[in-house]
Amino acid sequence: MYTEDDLLPVSALTDMVFCERRAALHQLEGIWEENVATVEGHHLHDKVHAGDGESRGDLRIARALRIRSLKLGLSGVTDVVEFQRVETANTGIVLPQVSGRWILFPVEYKRGILRHEESFEVQLCAQALCLEEMLNCSIPAGALFYGLTRRRKDVTFTSALRHITEQAAERLHRLFDSRVTPRALYEKKCERCSLLDICMPKTVARTKSAVEYLKANLG
Repeated sequence: MYTEDDLLPVSALTDMVFCERRAALHQLEGIWEENVATVEGHHLHDKVHAGDGESRGDLRIARALRIRSLKLGLSGVTDVVEFQRVETANTGIVLPQVSGRWILFPVEYKRGILRHEESFEVQLCAQALCLEEMLNCSIPAGALFYGLTRRRKDVTFTSALRHITEQAAERLHRLFDSRVTPRALYEKKCERCSLLDICMPKTVARTKSAVEYLKANLG
C-alpha cells in the first residue's frame, strides 16, 4: 500500500502505456508541448468538468469526482461517472438520501475519433479500480467518449485489463523512483506525439552515449 504522499496521476498511465519515455519527459522532466490535438483535448475536458450533475430517472451523472487508490498509488479526477439504478439486491452501492442501489459506470472523454487505444482503456480501468477501492464495490464496465465523432466505446474491465492496469501503475512508480528517462526509440506512433520535436527519436536513437563513444574510440 502506498501513502498519500506517494500518489501519482492516473492520467500518467496513458503516457506509460503509450511510451515510457513520454511518461518520463512529462513526470520527471516536466516537459510539456501543446499541439492542436492536446489543446482541443484540454478544452473538451474543461467543458465536461464545468458541467453540472444530472438526474434522469434511473440515471444520475456526476462530474469531476476526485479519486485515489492507495493500492495502486494513484490519484486523479474523473470526467463523468454515471450511476445506474439496478433492481438486484446486494448489487451496486447505496447513495445518500436516494432509494435503490446503483452501479457505477465511469466515462472518460477523448478528443479523437472512435478507435481501439489500450492506453485509454488502462486509464479508464484505473479510474474504476480507484472507485472500487474507495466505495467497496464492483464496477464491471465503463466507456470512452470520442469528441470528434461523438461516439462511445464500451470497455469491459476484464481480469486481463485489470492486470495490465496494475502492472502499468507499478511500472510508473518504478520509473518515478528511478528518476531515469529512457532513451528514445523511434516507432511509427511517434508521429502522433506532441513531444516529437523535443524527443527527436529518429536523431537521439542513433546517437551513441558518451560511454559507448569512449569504448568505440579508446578501447
